[in-house]
Amino acid sequence: MLAESFNPFDNLVVSALVAAIPILLFLLCLTVLKMKGIYAALLNLMVTFFIALFLFRLPLGESLGSVMQGLIQGVWPIGYIIVMAVWLYKVAVKSGKFETLRGSIVGISKDQRIHLLLIGFCFNAFLEGAAGFGVPIAICAVLLVSLGFKPLQAAMLCLIANGASGAFGAIGIPVGIIDTFALEGGVTSMEVSLMTALTLPLINFTIPFLLILLIDGIKGVKEVLPAILVTSTTYTVTQALITVVLGPELADIIPSLFAMGLLALFLKKWQPKDIFLLDGKECQTEKHSAGEVIKAWSPFYLLTAFVLVWSLPAFKGLFAEGAVLEWAVWGFIIPGSSIPVSIDFMGATGTAILLAGLTTVASTRAIRFSQSLQLLGKTVREFWKPILMICAIIGIAKLMTYGGLTTALGEAVATTGKVFPLLSPVLGWIGVFMTGSVVNNNTLFAPIQATAGNIIGTNSSLLIAANTAGGVIAKLVSPQSIAIATAAVGKTGSEAPLTNMTLKYSFGLLFFVCIWTLALSLFF
Repeated sequence: MLAESFNPFDNLVVSALVAAIPILLFLLCLTVLKMKGIYAALLNLMVTFFIALFLFRLPLGESLGSVMQGLIQGVWPIGYIIVMAVWLYKVAVKSGKFETLRGSIVGISKDQRIHLLLIGFCFNAFLEGAAGFGVPIAICAVLLVSLGFKPLQAAMLCLIANGASGAFGAIGIPVGIIDTFALEGGVTSMEVSLMTALTLPLINFTIPFLLILLIDGIKGVKEVLPAILVTSTTYTVTQALITVVLGPELADIIPSLFAMGLLALFLKKWQPKDIFLLDGKECQTEKHSAGEVIKAWSPFYLLTAFVLVWSLPAFKGLFAEGAVLEWAVWGFIIPGSSIPVSIDFMGATGTAILLAGLTTVASTRAIRFSQSLQLLGKTVREFWKPILMICAIIGIAKLMTYGGLTTALGEAVATTGKVFPLLSPVLGWIGVFMTGSVVNNNTLFAPIQATAGNIIGTNSSLLIAANTAGGVIAKLVSPQSIAIATAAVGKTGSEAPLTNMTLKYSFGLLFFVCIWTLALSLFF
């Protein structure tokens, strides 16, 4: 916080209500006014800038610096990751690998409910664990559209499915980052990981049922119940065991692969009696050999391999201060402010995806390097508006953070005392709604949760786990996630309809987590 006080009105309730205006305005613009996301974001950025500058008295230089930092971070690393992920997908399509990959999935079952479990849930969770930052939503939504799902329907399903994996995205960073905060009471990431095992399994187990319910009702759930149970049970139990025994790093990757593999094996012995097709048309694909299928999946093997290497502490250490690749990190202070910016050219996750794409192009005869560059240019042209929207959203988040608006909200909620566990997940929901990132959410609110836990005598690890769970649920409606999803399926400008499609599920899950956290707080 760079403002003099998070309580400029000398009344915490009033300060918190004013601080909540950006959040309420965003929801109003996207739901009631049905504004396009880009216009809602830019309008909200101007309003938040006014509130931070004139009401919370954030100095002009710091206010402008906050917006500039949001612009830079929206482009790098987030925009960079999105463009590279979609470019990799386009390379896979152009090279013919995607059609084979699609055929390998359709070959497991012709039923589109099974396709949703394999791609929308399992593959979604795998990509979340390997890359995060919108990559799973972008790729899996496009995959579902190619299999006959309607664009906004596919986007909605992938957003909901992501609620089962968002807590441990990008090699568990949202929870793993806790160790860098030196929180009050000495809370560790392993302690938070243990506490997530009390809440997230209930959500994880339910989501596959909800996905099938949304596309085929109760009848569909009954008809593919064995497949749902295999998916839900395998993923939920495996993730719970890993979070308790190993911690957050592999809590998405191993369970998703295990669930996908076990479901594929199960489907060799069992298939639904009635084949469900969304448009009544069966997906027609050629049969391919095992070798062709393995090659077709190679862009995603490469993606996983490169991202895993880029996520290793030893690799990240190469770019630390005084290390051999320190020169590859460009850091500076934004002129007129005290706000730092750091741009990591080589160590960014987007660079790992770029290398996966270049390796795919180099090892595939069906696509030339010049064609891949044309695809890259096309991707940039398609995504500049969503990336601009993301820049505006992050600018809003930075203004709220540096201006003290976020602290005002957190402090106001913490004054509720023993009722605080009921509201603890709401802080996490707010954090991700504004930033689009569970990592940023825990960065903003984990210290407040830990302090509140010590004050009211509730387990701080439980509150931080609730903060994480609330944040994951907000990804269903976060403007950043919505922007990525609509852009991926070619529906930029349809952010309001998609928000309306997911909002009730986000609120419903949030209500459950709030009640459940309050109940758990009585025992921990």
